[in-house]
Amino acid sequence: MANDIFQIRRALKIEGKDYSYYSLPELQKQGFSIEKLPFSIRILLENALRNFDDFSVTKEAIETLLNWTPQGSDKDIPFKPARVLMQDFTGVPAVVDLASIRAEVARKKKNPDSINPLVPVDLVIDHSVQVDYFGANYAYKRNVEEEYKRNRERYQFLKWAQKSFDNFSVVPPGMGICHQVNLEFLSRGVIARNGELFPDTLVGTDSHTPMVNGIGVVAWGVGGIEAEAAILGQPIYFIMPEVIGLKLTSKLPVGSTATDLVLTIAELLRKHGVVGKFVEVFGSGLNHLSVPDRATIGNMSPEFGCTITYFPIDDKTLEYMRASNRSEEQVKLVETYCKTNLLWREDEDAINYSSVLELDLSTVEPTIAGPKRPQDKILLRNVKEKFIDLLATSFEREYVEQQDRETQKYLTRWNAEGGDQLIDTRIGENSDAEIEIQEKGGLKTVWIHQGDEKFMLSDGAVVIAAITSCTNTSNPFVMVGAGLVARKARERGLDVKPWVKTSLAPGSKVVSDYLEKADLMTDLEALKFHLVGYGCTSCIGNSGPLPQKIAQAVEEHKLVVSAVLSGNRNFEARIHPQVKMNFLMSPMLVVAYALAGRIDIDLKNEPISYDSNREPVFLKNIWPSDDEINAILSQVLSSKDFSKNYGKIFEGNKLWRELEVPDGQLYDWNKDSTYIKEIPIFRNISKQPEALTDIQGARALLVLDDGVTTDHISPAGAFNENAASGKYLLGKGVKKENFNSYGSRRGNDEVMVRGTFANVRIKNTLADREGGFTQYLPSGQEMSVFDASEKYRKDHTPLLVLAGKEYGSGSSRDWAAKGTFLLGIKAVLAESYERIHRSNLVGMGVLPLQYKNGETTETLGLTGHETFTITGITENMVPLKEVQILAKTDQDKVIKFKAVARLDSRVEIEYYRNGGILQYMLRQFLKS
Repeated sequence: MANDIFQIRRALKIEGKDYSYYSLPELQKQGFSIEKLPFSIRILLENALRNFDDFSVTKEAIETLLNWTPQGSDKDIPFKPARVLMQDFTGVPAVVDLASIRAEVARKKKNPDSINPLVPVDLVIDHSVQVDYFGANYAYKRNVEEEYKRNRERYQFLKWAQKSFDNFSVVPPGMGICHQVNLEFLSRGVIARNGELFPDTLVGTDSHTPMVNGIGVVAWGVGGIEAEAAILGQPIYFIMPEVIGLKLTSKLPVGSTATDLVLTIAELLRKHGVVGKFVEVFGSGLNHLSVPDRATIGNMSPEFGCTITYFPIDDKTLEYMRASNRSEEQVKLVETYCKTNLLWREDEDAINYSSVLELDLSTVEPTIAGPKRPQDKILLRNVKEKFIDLLATSFEREYVEQQDRETQKYLTRWNAEGGDQLIDTRIGENSDAEIEIQEKGGLKTVWIHQGDEKFMLSDGAVVIAAITSCTNTSNPFVMVGAGLVARKARERGLDVKPWVKTSLAPGSKVVSDYLEKADLMTDLEALKFHLVGYGCTSCIGNSGPLPQKIAQAVEEHKLVVSAVLSGNRNFEARIHPQVKMNFLMSPMLVVAYALAGRIDIDLKNEPISYDSNREPVFLKNIWPSDDEINAILSQVLSSKDFSKNYGKIFEGNKLWRELEVPDGQLYDWNKDSTYIKEIPIFRNISKQPEALTDIQGARALLVLDDGVTTDHISPAGAFNENAASGKYLLGKGVKKENFNSYGSRRGNDEVMVRGTFANVRIKNTLADREGGFTQYLPSGQEMSVFDASEKYRKDHTPLLVLAGKEYGSGSSRDWAAKGTFLLGIKAVLAESYERIHRSNLVGMGVLPLQYKNGETTETLGLTGHETFTITGITENMVPLKEVQILAKTDQDKVIKFKAVARLDSRVEIEYYRNGGILQYMLRQFLKS
């Protein structure tokens, strides 16, 4: 064929069916050392060979891949994924964009029907369920009902999109988490399409898309902006990566889990530095890791900082495919194609990696991570010591040992026989107060009356214990393990503490099926770990409100309380705005900490609680053996469960089926809607982009430190009536109780621009308080970030953000870039960027600038009060060009320095020139 420039297209017969494919062994015969390439690079090479058109995919790009070296290169390469995955938080704004593009195409008298996904898109609604109800049998039903009440308009919009767009399917609410659904059902390993075989690849609008790296699929998270480009047939371009080899040896010791392993890897890879790189796993240790174990590791690639953590296809992959009800025909197709085309895991020692890290699995210990970064590993045996240190260094409180735990246990079940005499209590002016506070040496303790109980809530108390997130609920070993911890705790008469908000939110219905078959749901529910929904819940920040008296105590007395969850993210204010410490751990440890009720405990040496005979119960007394877990797994895991649940996954429940949606290829925008609104960036787009201009007389809107995440830039969780977004909704007649979350309102730019940089924990040095505040310069008046941006807009003043290292780490949140653009920010100047957010800034026409090595905001003496002029943009823009910056202080002192414009390729320059990637594509479409 014309695009087969190396003449390597070959035929392959599998189970009597004829296919064609692009043969990597044939390339090897031509003298190319394919066997030395990492498997992930081989897949990118096959992708470029198959999609070669000498325009978007050039011969130069193919040669760049063929000549991959361990050092990587600064050349950009194209990638056309076979499919796209979305979840509803990021999917809704993407569909709003597509519908808005259709509207503009119609206004330009072109055919709107031509705007359709060119590759299959699966959108899974999983991010909207919130834990309003918990600890009761009706929790799941009520949470689903509340979810539909809050999100009815969003769901109608998505259901309209499913009817209106070709190649677009929607998995309704309550069916599972997108990455677990992708792992268990959507991913195929190898795709047969139009008689052609090729590796299954995808991008997803969620940073944890690499979860399916564990089943041998090259996939990573991108912003919604890039995903939309892929949907419309545009390649995703990125710089040729280095590939770090992670060599695993031995096997996990008894008592350690895949969660402990992934948190260990997070620390290891972060210390090494893998941002923007690929990681590929090899070594004998892989023979002892199941696909769910591998998927747990792949899932947390963004926490490592890398693009993917790839596991080549091998016998373990096929074993999982059969167990999860993939057809025998599909399994045979995967095995034959991969073994034929140099994509089967073998001959690993021949591969040249950029560098190799080794990890002996036998050294992995029980581990948690926190309190605010996934890579902050803490060995379980050191947790109490670490908490004491954090309390002193971060909150300036001296730790004092609490009372004897046996006494506390009886105080928890408050009785009238002299409880007051067991502790000196200072009661407020109102002797009938329901909250009493005691402070010893800076450690705060609050006594709370709740019904017939009175209990002590202190700094370090665990107020949220959530078995949540696809990261771990996709792994039957740790889920059954959690059920057994609950069973053994019940047998000793233990219960979770009354101040702990418990929840169980699996990533698919398969999980609840095997837990029920093992009768472990009974044990989990006895400890109030009732099913609350099938969705991300606490991991995305949908923890729901704390019980009123707990929330009141935490707020009024500034308690430093904790959340424990089996998720992947624990950034500041993400899990819950009132919870300042958040710790990641296995589901088994989540149950253990719920029983203990506090994070300041040495689970190795201190009793978790006491039984009815005042006998201490230690973690080791309720921890199941590997043999116990495996025995249950052998009895309850069945491919029939996958068949039952995924056979009807697109049907949805009665509420979904009864949703009425309009017909028509153009969406009928409701001008009064506070959820779905046509985004203004495409309206009346010009035929040609305006010429690039230098940035003159700019002001800094924010000056930020290291580690600012997309959660800081564009929070996903709840907001209050005092926020700019809250005031906007109140002005629209929306009651506070109906605000929902930022994540659910991403289809409305008016809400989201007001929520940009509105995280309650963001620290802007231009403001005297935390939260979304800044100074309007030069007056110095302090106000919300949004209000200041509006004043600057009226002054025609362009804006900048100054930042430190790892700017934009975390979720692949396109609204972090969209909101930045809509605030009037023309450029961000940072020490370094996380890959996805930098790309998203370019995709929105915001210039990402990077300080030269050794220079920072501090070393240059910048305060953010300067007036900035940036030159070198107007002419001769090339990839990674250095631009000149002049910062003039109020005293007329000029600070002169250069920075690198992080437009990493010629294609990105075109995106920036057009004001964004979608504007570029829309103009190309209108021209054609």
